[in-house]
Amino acid sequence: MDLFSEKPEQINPKDQPLAVRMRPRSLKEYIGQEHILGPGKLLRRAIDADRLASLILFGPAGIGKTSLAWCVANMTSSNYVSINATTSNVEELRKIISRAKQIKSSGGKKTILFIDEIHRFNKAQQDVLLPDVESGNPVLIGATVHNPFFTIASALLSRSLVCELKSLSEKDIQKIVTAAIEDRERGLGKLRIKIDKKALSFLAKTSEGDARRALNALEIGALSTPGSADGTVNFTLDVASESIQKKPVLYDKDEDAHYDTASAFIKSMRGSDPDAAIYWMAKMLYAGEDPRFIARRICILAAEDVGNADPLALVLANAALQIAEFVGMPEARIPLAQACIYVSCAPKSNASYLAIDRATQDIASEKVQEVPDHLKDAHLDGDALGHGKDYKYAHDYPGHYVKQEYTRKKVKYYEPADIGHEAKIKQRLEKNKNRV
Repeated sequence: MDLFSEKPEQINPKDQPLAVRMRPRSLKEYIGQEHILGPGKLLRRAIDADRLASLILFGPAGIGKTSLAWCVANMTSSNYVSINATTSNVEELRKIISRAKQIKSSGGKKTILFIDEIHRFNKAQQDVLLPDVESGNPVLIGATVHNPFFTIASALLSRSLVCELKSLSEKDIQKIVTAAIEDRERGLGKLRIKIDKKALSFLAKTSEGDARRALNALEIGALSTPGSADGTVNFTLDVASESIQKKPVLYDKDEDAHYDTASAFIKSMRGSDPDAAIYWMAKMLYAGEDPRFIARRICILAAEDVGNADPLALVLANAALQIAEFVGMPEARIPLAQACIYVSCAPKSNASYLAIDRATQDIASEKVQEVPDHLKDAHLDGDALGHGKDYKYAHDYPGHYVKQEYTRKKVKYYEPADIGHEAKIKQRLEKNKNRV
């Protein structure tokens, strides 16, 4: 088969999935990836000027890598050949390169070769591309879900512009779905679809940045839902959940369900019920809550409600926050669960929380105390003013403790509880208080 004889638009649109039919034809239709395609960005300038050399695109599935390659081919009026590295081989590559040279030498267009899952090519297969990629025909656009610096030969990388594509935002997904509903030529505009706001939001959230997943769910839901008496297809939340095979959970980040669930999560940890705490955390994660929000709540509770009864709780909570930020979902749920359970089961004390609140209240409502002279800094001319005089250095005394006034007016804020590590702190303070 002549690899250049068939272009995507020549295939009967009825035989193509909605996600393929709605593939953008130019950057004006392309949604997302503003960090590399926004005005003035390097990749955008290279495309507009038709000066693009080889390009490696990497990022999660369904975010527009193939679509971007197709846009580039359209905007630069190039021949377009698309292959998948899982089914291709060196022989096919040589044929494509040879044909590209023939077309170019006869005064024709240059060729864009799009290789999906390019990381599947071994080093020998990648090396076949090097000489011709360097000469600019064909122009290679490779796509991969893996970090290319680990999976693609350095010689090929050095000849390529490497761009990372990000997961699409919920707002981006909503725009893509809405465009597909309204487009009468390539989309579902002739079906008269009426989509509920909650259904649209649910599709955008549960597709997890994957536009293909959202469009596939939209298509199967719209085509399998009977129209009403006037022919309107009502795409409801129930239709959306069935189409994308995920149960809808009442959890709106800006409304009561969000705050109520977060409140139940915090109170369950405070009440030492790890099972309830894990349940509410699972609900939040399932509904698409940012794991960093959950990690921050665990950190706050570890300090406020566990405190010095188990100082390790805050250390573990902070570690979970950092790990969740580093690894992302879905793996982040594991360290978050560990921290949630540990904090829930830890002995509780809010003594540190009460201490800072009491001290802050005194600062706000009482006359602010002056620092005692013997505690003042004695550097520079402090000695002449009596600063630091008669200060007792604790390490010079038995037990590294000596009785000494540290405020001009006696204060009492910290009252340790008789539980966990804080019970030991209380004993130590009592012992110090009774020393001569």
